[in-house]
Amino acid sequence: MQASQQRPVEPAAPWAASWRTVGVTGTNGKTSTTALLSAAIRAAGLGVFTVSTLDFEIDGRRVDAPRTWPAFLETGARAARGGCRHAVVEITSQALARGYARRWRYDLGVFTNLSEDHIQAHGGLEDYLAAKAQLFLNLTPGGAAILNAHDPAALLIERVLPDDLEVIWFGAPSRGPRLRLGGRYLGARAIEVSAAGTRVELEGGELATRLGPGPLEIPLIGDIFAENALAAACAGLALGLEADAIRRGLASCPVVPGRFELVRARPAVVIDYAHTADALARVCEVARALVARAGGRVIVVFGAGGGADAGKRGPMGEVVGARADRAIVTSDNPRDEEPAVIAEAVAAGCRAGGRAAVTVELDRAAAIRQAITSATPRDVVLIAGKGHETGQLARGVTTPFSDHEVARGAG
Repeated sequence: MQASQQRPVEPAAPWAASWRTVGVTGTNGKTSTTALLSAAIRAAGLGVFTVSTLDFEIDGRRVDAPRTWPAFLETGARAARGGCRHAVVEITSQALARGYARRWRYDLGVFTNLSEDHIQAHGGLEDYLAAKAQLFLNLTPGGAAILNAHDPAALLIERVLPDDLEVIWFGAPSRGPRLRLGGRYLGARAIEVSAAGTRVELEGGELATRLGPGPLEIPLIGDIFAENALAAACAGLALGLEADAIRRGLASCPVVPGRFELVRARPAVVIDYAHTADALARVCEVARALVARAGGRVIVVFGAGGGADAGKRGPMGEVVGARADRAIVTSDNPRDEEPAVIAEAVAAGCRAGGRAAVTVELDRAAAIRQAITSATPRDVVLIAGKGHETGQLARGVTTPFSDHEVARGAG
């Protein structure tokens, strides 16, 4: 029996029977991909219910509601009453492991990438990938899987896909060589990053032809967002959106809070949620590109979380230490661990990177102020790890803390 014949296809609520839902999963880039695709759907004149780690949104307007299943259903019903027939849902590995891919009907699935994060919570890398794969194993028969052709984990997901799914590939050379050849593919011939955003020159092929001539342009800054834009464009095409709507939506997508978000100029101060080695390497490379012409420095303020995935601390430090000119290691949600112990593991990795001058300042606010006040107008200060978060978790207590507030008030 085909896997598709065993998969549930009933909607979770009567009002969702006519909906088309896209699930977005992966380690990095989920929130940005979700935002970009939702912007394309809105540009097509269609209502969209968006669910991300940041919030619920109906047609781009934030809805104040708790992140619970009942609130999801209640807000979705409200969106349906307002005319929404599309949903874009960022879905984490933890939610997938709890069976959420079988609690809601997903018609399309997007896989951004896989890197080391939340590994201990799942018991190992194989279990982590297996959780991600649940989205694709439970897609509606006849749906589509949109996979990163430059990520080896996507090749493993492809092996277990039900045979009734359409498979669409995307990718950018900044992640490495294209590993999956053949099939429908949307790629980047070249990527241009500036302080104004990112331009993606499309690689020729059927999907690029459907999108029309000229680059994709997005206001988000960085190669990772080029990759996210390609994934969103593929999903938009699979939904049947017109090329013009996809292009306009991507070009008008608001900057996602805490995703390479420029909060000050001269020196440029950027806040990013990067908290894995892969994500940190990428945002550091973007920062290096921004300072290359001006001859400035890259100054990075970051730490690692406590309570899980201790093995990623050294690699996180090493990629920053190899790319930054100065690294200030600080606290980032130490939870029940000693902040100094976490910071020393990160700092040791930084020193192994061999480039950055490394200091440790456990007071995160002081570390941010130190980075900004020591920077010249030609430098880029990258504050990584917490992104949109508004609290610091230590010893079971969450204290209000915002990288944004500290950065804007420094100096």
